[in-house]
Amino acid sequence: MNAVLLTVGDELLIGQVVNTNAAWLGEHLNTLGVDVVRMVTVGDDIEDIKRELRRGYEVAELVIVTGGLGPTHDDVTREAVAEFFGVDLEFDPEIFARVRERFERKGRTVPESNRTQAMVPRGFTVLPNPVGSAPGLWYAEEVGSSERLIIVLPGVPYEMKYLMLHEALPRLRERKGLRIIAHRTILTTGIGESHIQERIGDLSGMLGPNLRLAYLPGSSGVRLRITAYGNTRAEVDAAIARLESHIRERIERYIYGTKDDTLEAVVGHMLAERGLTISVAESCTGGFVLNRLTNVSGSSAYVVGGIVAYSNQVKIGQLGVSPEVLEEEGAVSETVARQMAAGVRRLLGTNIGISTTGVAGPTGGTPDKPVGTVWIGYADEEGDRAVRLQLAEERILNKELTSTAILDMIRLHLLGLS
Repeated sequence: MNAVLLTVGDELLIGQVVNTNAAWLGEHLNTLGVDVVRMVTVGDDIEDIKRELRRGYEVAELVIVTGGLGPTHDDVTREAVAEFFGVDLEFDPEIFARVRERFERKGRTVPESNRTQAMVPRGFTVLPNPVGSAPGLWYAEEVGSSERLIIVLPGVPYEMKYLMLHEALPRLRERKGLRIIAHRTILTTGIGESHIQERIGDLSGMLGPNLRLAYLPGSSGVRLRITAYGNTRAEVDAAIARLESHIRERIERYIYGTKDDTLEAVVGHMLAERGLTISVAESCTGGFVLNRLTNVSGSSAYVVGGIVAYSNQVKIGQLGVSPEVLEEEGAVSETVARQMAAGVRRLLGTNIGISTTGVAGPTGGTPDKPVGTVWIGYADEEGDRAVRLQLAEERILNKELTSTAILDMIRLHLLGLS
């Protein structure tokens, strides 16, 4: 079954309210085997709503509408839906009685405007809403050899979720013809999407309508989402396993986790499992690396501490960086990164010391060291080393990219792949 999500409200279009309903609905419908093929947002306008209902039914059997069921003049979804289906709005005394009771429990009198929330398009099934005043609506009709469904829900997120979980989803589970949809997300870092595609190679013999692969790049790496469709769980699981195996054979080095794993949690688990401790000396990242490491519950088992060595005085006085090296090579250099990593390791007595120093930007770059130039250092009992990165021109992004590179450096070293 395909579905279209139609969210209604001027407040969504102007950015006054973030449209979380669409994301939540997409996730829950997908787990049910309903494939969302379109998400659309329109303002509080009857003709716009009717137009999108018409477009929705051109590509889907199910349309879910959220928003515009309130008691004020700009809440026009009921009218639009009734006009689209060519039916009248009828007053439902039971709904109004529940609205009145809800107000009276709070010691208030129900406003006359709330009578509009008891108006129901003829032929629609009411979905009771005990957590709000506007009920949901359900309507099914046969169109040729197929069925057309519409679900109309309040826009208030907790009301929408309640009605979906307790009223709409149980009804949808009873429909015939729902396929199983399953996903597998593989998390990578240290490699771009085009290079991943090159390494994975031609997948035309594996991919098709029932098996898809999506590349989802972000500042911490590229997520690979495998989606499989089938009639049985065994069928979709087998298809996902075959494609995942193919991918892992070719880019295993760059894969750090699956689904909701984070790079900092994966690295933290590796450190804890090996009984290792770590300390951090940061210049250009200003504590960003340590922040990510300590975002993980239980990180006190392996994170000892860190120093934000933003000035050369701190680099020299606390970390033992050579003044001569700073004078000759500058703070953004391989030697300084190595000395910072070794210095924080020695000072805090940890197994591993790491460091960052660079030109975060957007100012401060030179021809030899343009904005985005970063050195990251790593020190342990075997010695110290550093790697140069050439990143972006945006300051916060450079902090994020540097912290990711540092975490991946630790991961690869612990795996013996550096």
